[in-house]
Amino acid sequence: MTRPSAPDAASVAATVQSLAVLLHAGLAPTRAWEHLARSGDETARAVRSAEAEGGSVPTVLASQGEAWSQIGIAWQVATTVGAPLAASLRSLAEALRDAHQARDDVRTALAEPRTTARLIGWLPLVALALSAALGFDPIPALSHPIGLTCMVLGGALMVLTWRWTAALVAHAQPGDAIPGLGAEIVAIALCGGVSIPQAIAVAENAARMPVDRATRDVLDLSRSAGAPAVELLRADAAARRQSARTEGRLRAATLSGRLLLPLGVCTLPAFLLLGVAPMLLSVLTTTPVML
Repeated sequence: MTRPSAPDAASVAATVQSLAVLLHAGLAPTRAWEHLARSGDETARAVRSAEAEGGSVPTVLASQGEAWSQIGIAWQVATTVGAPLAASLRSLAEALRDAHQARDDVRTALAEPRTTARLIGWLPLVALALSAALGFDPIPALSHPIGLTCMVLGGALMVLTWRWTAALVAHAQPGDAIPGLGAEIVAIALCGGVSIPQAIAVAENAARMPVDRATRDVLDLSRSAGAPAVELLRADAAARRQSARTEGRLRAATLSGRLLLPLGVCTLPAFLLLGVAPMLLSVLTTTPVML
């Protein structure tokens, strides 16, 4: 039995936004989850089922995929310090939308180079079929030791091309984590009225990792300037999401040039081995030797 795939960030953001609206309207969290479960949301159903058995919301959300896991961290922080859940979830929904938009931008930019790479990757096999269509019988040539060697080497180069291309495309894809999540989590903790050291401790306990250096620098700036830490943290988180979006577009833009590497190193030699070499061998093996 296959496990259902985790919902994407866009659907999670829509659910979180609905949840924030329900909470802002005065519904208790349990009632809000119940209304969402009745509307057909699978995550809300899982939360209600776990709550009925004494489970916790963050634990359930952690099992629903990366996006929900990050919402679970925020939920745990907000409930621990008594921060307003509606406002906290609304902020996280906006962060999820920004992160999802960044991934959409990168996927759109990658569409053309990925399609080009796929087409070029099949070029050696197309050349082999074309040689057969032109009247050259590649079967006797490929059964020859030299032809067999060309076929093995060409096939290996094609596999290497596909794997190399897939690795380059995967490297250009953005991660699932929300940029600036640490700053958002600490801002939620501060909204509960706790001190900065306590907010850091709560955030680190919920996320099970230390608060990053950039977030601590923003907190230091808040102390020295006497500026509101929450506003500075959320501005920093928004700036990091914008930076991640720009970096993703740049990675996608440079991918077209990087895809030329497997083309030159693997695809063209495979084209010669699988397309040109069989035609030459076919000519040599079928042409009688003149004495």
